[in-house]
Amino acid sequence: MEEPTHTIHPAGLRADGAVSDQDIYLFHEGTHYSAYRFLGAHITEENGEKGVRFTVWAPNALHVGLAADMNHWNGSNHSLYKVPESGLWSRFFVGVTEGTFYKYDITSPNGERFLKADPCAVRAELRPATASVVAELNGYTWSDAAWRRKKRNPYSKPVNIYEIHLGTWRQKADGSFYTYREIADLLVPYIQEMGYTHIEIMPLSEHPYDLSWGYQLTGYFALTSRYGSPHDFMYFVDQCHQAGVGVILDWVPAHFAKDAHGLRLFDGSPLFEYADPLTAEKPGWGTLTFDFGKPEVRSFLISNALFWMDVYHIDGLRVDAVTSMLRLDFEKEEGSFCRNAKGGIENEEAISFLQQLNETVFNDYPYAMMMAEESSAWPGVTRMTSEGGLGFNYKWNMGWMNDTLKYMETDFHERPRRHNLLTFPICYAYSENFTLPLSHDEVVHGKKSLLDKMPGTYEQKFAGLRLLLGYQITSPGKKLLFMGGEFGQFIEWKDQEALDWFLLDYESHRKLHSYTVALNHLYLREKALWELDHAWEGYQWISADDQEQSVISFIRKGKKKGDALLILINFQPVERVNYRIGVERPGGYAEIFNSDREEFGGGGSVHTDTLRTVKIPWHGQPQSLELTLPPLSMVILKKAPVRRKTAEPQSAAKSRRRKPL
Repeated sequence: MEEPTHTIHPAGLRADGAVSDQDIYLFHEGTHYSAYRFLGAHITEENGEKGVRFTVWAPNALHVGLAADMNHWNGSNHSLYKVPESGLWSRFFVGVTEGTFYKYDITSPNGERFLKADPCAVRAELRPATASVVAELNGYTWSDAAWRRKKRNPYSKPVNIYEIHLGTWRQKADGSFYTYREIADLLVPYIQEMGYTHIEIMPLSEHPYDLSWGYQLTGYFALTSRYGSPHDFMYFVDQCHQAGVGVILDWVPAHFAKDAHGLRLFDGSPLFEYADPLTAEKPGWGTLTFDFGKPEVRSFLISNALFWMDVYHIDGLRVDAVTSMLRLDFEKEEGSFCRNAKGGIENEEAISFLQQLNETVFNDYPYAMMMAEESSAWPGVTRMTSEGGLGFNYKWNMGWMNDTLKYMETDFHERPRRHNLLTFPICYAYSENFTLPLSHDEVVHGKKSLLDKMPGTYEQKFAGLRLLLGYQITSPGKKLLFMGGEFGQFIEWKDQEALDWFLLDYESHRKLHSYTVALNHLYLREKALWELDHAWEGYQWISADDQEQSVISFIRKGKKKGDALLILINFQPVERVNYRIGVERPGGYAEIFNSDREEFGGGGSVHTDTLRTVKIPWHGQPQSLELTLPPLSMVILKKAPVRRKTAEPQSAAKSRRRKPL
């Protein structure tokens, strides 16, 4: 390709350039929330000629050129023009087409030259190659308008999330990945069958190293090429929405990878990262922290969050590693971090950024889900920003997860003395809007699978996992389960190989899978399990202190009195006969769910008859009833409707009043 000739604006930018004064102003103010619309590579037509306009932020560079095959990856003669007093470089190149591989050839302030991928490229070369790719995002015809029109406030709705890593959920026979389109056709029917309401996908922005699982990024706007094209992923999301399934994406604004082609020292200076290495470095992860106080970085990150919702119709973001953003001393010893101006450990710039992020997202998408993975007791994560909170609408309940798994891993004879691990989480269950996660982090790096964490015999392990899943579903808060947990993946997540789907050929795993299906659909049916998820009125202990028998019993309530569920969980491999609980309302109670049913892999000890109350006060209630709790079981009861006498047909009543002939 010949070097294009252009009429150059006296200040350096073409007179018909696409970078407006408004774009420049908002970008530098930190309030440009669609910066991807002018930054990056855009296929367009200018002055009647087709080509691509490239625009990049590199304020400290001495020169920026376009490097590609056309110039043997030497951008000396294909210069971008510096937009005056903006830090931006931009140029329209005639003849560049979709699919062109490119990088920016940057000369740093000290004269060093290097190649960088485009921070706002929407596609990247398949790893291990690292070039950016000119791509067209327009042209896909969406069919999810009905889904997008619905107003879905999540607080009083069922939310049961299936967390997935696309590369290892399933793989082809040769070990290669399915494309976004192919996996949609497999995954969406499965999600519908299982009864999940949402899927959460581990990060899909471009990343060089498979085993980072997408959490160490180099291309924030570039959908990873591992599984296909942008339009392929649009098809994936579209199919989910048409099936009534929401899509949440893992998003990583806390830090980025140090790879040479990425954001690190982008123009030869610490542009995206903090200049002070004590603040920039995340030594535990070998990554760099974004400079959250820099307005341009805020424009970049908030634009990226909205990009996934605007362009790909994503329904929400799970924001990774929030604690590492909030605390300047995160995983650092004294002397290896800088305190804030007040002498504290709070990163006030990150706090302000997160508030701005959430305010902006909810302004554009009021019903989005913004979930914080925040592992400390930081107050007000889901409180409104106007009240001093961070503004998320959900927080992962890491305390519940840690306490619950610690308890479930405890040998049976030790469980009575650790009973508080079951009861303490309720003390703070309503301090935030919580999601209860059983995520990928808990089944990798030697932590064992959920099934293998359970103590006891082979059969007891399955019964224990049924209990864990049942306890999660019936506890207050939204739900998340990592793939494989639903059928008892026995070996922990291998993160390079597909799940062991062959296990469904074995009866125990097949029955556990059936149990999860039944449990999920029970959750969808019973409003008491989600309608008052975030209100104390939705929960009531029956008995929290039966530690000697390792039994807990409680009530989950909906808005209607008749929706209430009585839940009893026996965490010991011992049958409890004639177990008495107090109830407020007299009458009959029906068993609507029992984890010990034979089709679930249990022993088949179920209650087929209605249980009747007696006037024996118990647990502070005027009535009580007795039932049998099978070993390692969860039993759910619901008040049986009162049967009223049916009125006789009028003709029959009259016939009995007739005088005999």
